[in-house]
Amino acid sequence: MQQELEMKFYSNKTPKKGFSWETPPEPVPEAEIAETVTAEVIVLGGGISGLAASARCADRGLKVVTLDKNEKMQALAGQIAAVNSRVMAEKGITIDKKQLAADWLKMSGSRVQEDLLWLFINRSAEGFHWLLDLAGDCLEVGVYEAYKGPMFSEYPGTHHIMLKKGCDKYKHWGGGLLACEILEKAFLEKGGTLLRGTAGLYLEKNEDGRVTGCVAKCADGKYRRYVGTKAVVLATGDCSDDREMLEAFCPIGTRPSKQVKRKGNTGDGQKMAFWAGAALDNPEWAATLHTLGFSGYQGFFLHVNRLGRRFMNEDTWMQAKSVRCLMQPGGDFAYTVMDSKYLDEIGDRFYELGGQGMMPLSVVGDGYNREGMEKFVQKQIAEGNAFCADTLEELAEKMEVPAENLVQTVARYNEIVASGDDVDYGKRQRLLTSVEQGPFYALKWGPVLLDIFGGAQIDTNLNVIGADSKNIPGLYAVGNAAGGMYAVDYPLLLNGNSYGRALAYAMQLADVLCGQ
Repeated sequence: MQQELEMKFYSNKTPKKGFSWETPPEPVPEAEIAETVTAEVIVLGGGISGLAASARCADRGLKVVTLDKNEKMQALAGQIAAVNSRVMAEKGITIDKKQLAADWLKMSGSRVQEDLLWLFINRSAEGFHWLLDLAGDCLEVGVYEAYKGPMFSEYPGTHHIMLKKGCDKYKHWGGGLLACEILEKAFLEKGGTLLRGTAGLYLEKNEDGRVTGCVAKCADGKYRRYVGTKAVVLATGDCSDDREMLEAFCPIGTRPSKQVKRKGNTGDGQKMAFWAGAALDNPEWAATLHTLGFSGYQGFFLHVNRLGRRFMNEDTWMQAKSVRCLMQPGGDFAYTVMDSKYLDEIGDRFYELGGQGMMPLSVVGDGYNREGMEKFVQKQIAEGNAFCADTLEELAEKMEVPAENLVQTVARYNEIVASGDDVDYGKRQRLLTSVEQGPFYALKWGPVLLDIFGGAQIDTNLNVIGADSKNIPGLYAVGNAAGGMYAVDYPLLLNGNSYGRALAYAMQLADVLCGQ
């Protein structure tokens, strides 16, 4: 007989510090439950992962009720990753799936479930095509230029959707909100029920240990029981707004002074899964730390910390820059320093760079918008997120850094540029540009917490796994409530992969539930 082995994940068997979220709420008295609503599938969460799962299941003929505690639709990201989509094929772009998987594993410290990673890789294009087909002829779709560097390179599978001029089918102009609107409209047209302002409180099980549904507090203030005869699906997003969960699973997420605030990202699904006996990902969960604070632009120019000193090889991606910045004295922000040549220097290297923060963000086929870049810098100066001065000493005063340090740093950097060999930090020669012709500029940027990626362990059927290593019948997880695919760092190898995963998992979930 095969020996049963226990999975070594954070579980309700081994509480770490007695966090308050580890204690489930008291059940609502039966007399206070106003009614029971039954459907084949109950989805908890109405963001992109919940709407994608709901719409795809409804598309396959399942009766679905979706609950979302927020009163209005919410979406943060604007990018959708897909591996080898038809849009990429039209542009002659191909991703080597095996190399992407290898790089993903390496970036995650090999702490991911490879089968879940391959589920995303193999089904992301299928899910993206489904989204495009739902929208009909209403979308313009571009593929972002990917960052290309010797230390790290992005894969060119990041898509951006925009509403075509003249299309009045949707009200949002593009990005995540448009994707959510497409999915919501499709879901409702297929007879789905979407209840916003309705917060799931806890899951319920029957005597056999099957998750049968949840109890929720509804928009009218009443409690109701929602029963899923086939499945209850957790799609409640991440835990970035729960300080205790950050302390338990992603301490670095507590460090940035800036955070993108979205109402409701308090790890509700992770908590409900935990109370139901699920195994959660081991710490440290992956954080999305992007350098979007203040001006948000870093580029390849000289970077200095708040002491006016260089501190890194600037030829890297924004996630790495965020972490490097956090490690500096007063690590809330740093500066990019450049001189009057910066517009020409960006233009000369435009097609060699790509990526967020390294160049003005553009899609494949677009050219360098020199005027747009200049307007951007002037706007940041007007808003106090950038500074301009005729001398380095005056610039240092505006930056509130020691003038002597900044002058010495620039002098040393110019020596490196002249030699063509960055012996201090190893930046490639092509990105070494001097700082010597006034006026001089300093753009302020800093790390911002966006998301935390970690959740309930699942198998490739998206069925939640219990602390006893056995599946919890009836319980599924998608999106950021699901674990297994991320660790350590959010993999900017492929920007927008969380939205791509939402679509890929929606395809898989519907197949699984319709096959039962």
